[in-house]
Amino acid sequence: MNGFFVIDKPAGITSHDVVSRVRRILGTRRVGHTGTLDPFATGVLPVAVNEGTKAIPFLDEGIKRYDALMRLGVATDTLDMTGTVVREADWRGIDRTGLETVLARFTGHINQVPPMFSAIKRDGQPLYKLARQGVEVERTPRQVEITSLEILSFAPPLVGLRVVCSRGTYIRSLADDMGSALGCGATLQELRRTASGPFDISMAITLEVLEAARDDASLESRCVSPLAALGHLADIPLSDGGLSKINHGRSPEWGETGLARPIACEQPVLVRLSHDGRLAAVGQLVPVAGGPPRIVVKRVFV
Repeated sequence: MNGFFVIDKPAGITSHDVVSRVRRILGTRRVGHTGTLDPFATGVLPVAVNEGTKAIPFLDEGIKRYDALMRLGVATDTLDMTGTVVREADWRGIDRTGLETVLARFTGHINQVPPMFSAIKRDGQPLYKLARQGVEVERTPRQVEITSLEILSFAPPLVGLRVVCSRGTYIRSLADDMGSALGCGATLQELRRTASGPFDISMAITLEVLEAARDDASLESRCVSPLAALGHLADIPLSDGGLSKINHGRSPEWGETGLARPIACEQPVLVRLSHDGRLAAVGQLVPVAGGPPRIVVKRVFV
């Protein structure tokens, strides 16, 4: 079994815990995940298995989508309700119009300071470990992009939001910053990721369903192939000769592909090299002056 299982992560366990469970269920050590979710968060956690782990560096997970429940009038040290309350304020003056005005200010490219309770490292030490020791260090703001902020529900002090954002955005920090802008403070009560790049919540299964699929031999229907997971890359089908070259550590020529003519490119670009509907390798097209680009193999798949 090679590819990705989109796990609907439950609340209360870490992303690493999910990987450990998948290893036990499938009986393989070659398992990894992309896009860590906080323990309290739920939803889309792509888990790569066997040859799928090789595809992780080539994934396009630049866009994420979350459904968040934000509580007005309270701020915590972790920026979510699992932490210690550090400030409370009256939220009753907040109306929907005022909220929409603040949301507009946080849409687009914004600078965001990563939270202390995060896996970012300082001198080799994760920030969350320093935070648990009561140590706070200066963090460099990062630019992130909030594509859209939509109000799903407005029942103060609880506000439901749908956030579409770039990779690396901390929704906890976003809620905290919006709470400060509203003047009453805010923190996350619930967070559910509904999309991460090509992986959508409609594709997600629970760990229990994964285990049942193992027992009734329906695993393959639940697995996203490496070829599909890298669907953002152009596909170059290979002939038997092209596949043989790849298997012997050499790059194929255009005459060993199923294309009528080479793909033109002005700068290096990654592509999929496939054979019989399976991903054989990830390649790179390298421009050549006065001729078609060279195909260079970057990573071979079984």
